[in-house]
Order: sequence, then C-alpha cells, then structure tokens
Amino acid sequence: MTGDPEPISAQARRALEQELADLQAERRLVAGTLRDASVGDQADQADELRRADQLERLDRRIEDITERLREAADAGPAPTDRVGVGSTVGVRFADGATETLQIAEVAEALDQTLVTVDSPLGRALLGRRPGDTVRYDTPDGPATAVVVSIGE
Repeated sequence: MTGDPEPISAQARRALEQELADLQAERRLVAGTLRDASVGDQADQADELRRADQLERLDRRIEDITERLREAADAGPAPTDRVGVGSTVGVRFADGATETLQIAEVAEALDQTLVTVDSPLGRALLGRRPGDTVRYDTPDGPATAVVVSIGE
C-alpha cells in the first residue's frame, strides 16, 4: 500500500454503502430516544448515557465509512491489468479448485472471499497478472496458485 487512496471493488462499495444506510437508520432511531439526562432517576440517566455512547459509536463508524467511500472515489476503479487493492481475482489453487477473491486493505466483514493485502496470499497476488503463478505460506506449509483472471 502506498498511502494514496486505494480503490475498492464494486461489491465492496455496495457492502459499505449498505452498511452506511443501515447505520444511518440505526442512528436516527437511537437519536430519537434521547431525552434530557437530568430528568428521571439514576437508571434513566444511565440508560441515556448508554444511548449517547451508542450514538457516538455510530457517528464514528458512519464517518469512517463516508471517508473510505470518498477515498475510493478519488482513487478511481480497481486495476484490471494487474492485481491491486480493490481487484477481483480469479485464482486456481494447486488442487484444481478455483475461487474468485476480493483484494482489500483490511477485513471489514466476515467475507470468505476477502483477502487482505497483508495476508500471505494477498502479498503474493499484488502486482501479478493473469497466468502468473504465486507462491505463499500457509499454516500447512508452502502453497501455490495461478492468477486466472482480474476484473469484476
């Protein structure tokens, strides 16, 4: 990673946009339940503080997603001539199995097709082109895979 804005795949963009919409809806619900914390007993005040903390957490995540989407827009589309952050990559493993993987900066969801750039396979794939064979380490020892395709 260069420190420059990194692109994301269309699938990752859709997932972030959906998460953003869900968080904004949740924020509206939580904000609508807040009252003046000085009114009521201690249990009411504690509940209000909990909701205020929840609102703060939601605001931080909304800000993070909004910034990531803006950076991705600045970066443009994911590369299709070589594997990079945001690429969708078809890979054939040594056992003949093929998978379509998403290359991402960080794991943002429990997605079995997501490979981060700091993982052994992610590092091996970066900069590669279709037809290239990559070698990487796994917990079971060294492994290889072939880049079959790049693109959406």
